Amino acid sequence: MTIDDVTAIASNALFTIIKCAAPVLLVSLCIGLIVSIFQTVTSIQEQTLTFVPKVLGIFLTLILLGHWMLNNMSGFMVELWSDFSLYIR
Repeated sequence: MTIDDVTAIASNALFTIIKCAAPVLLVSLCIGLIVSIFQTVTSIQEQTLTFVPKVLGIFLTLILLGHWMLNNMSGFMVELWSDFSLYIR
């Protein structure tokens, strides 16, 4: 196993992590931005106001995209384990 193999595995792992985490993070960011704009317009400065909408948005995103995320992660692991014989030589 060469340094190039390790670098390729690490690169693929980081890309898979970013690809799977991006939808949840983007939904959380958008909901936080919308609630912040609402707080600014209405002059409500309650710190806990963003918690419930973000949790609901994240749960909804996980329900809708969880299957896709799990398929991406398991596909990466299947690829990693199927090439295991190449890595131990």
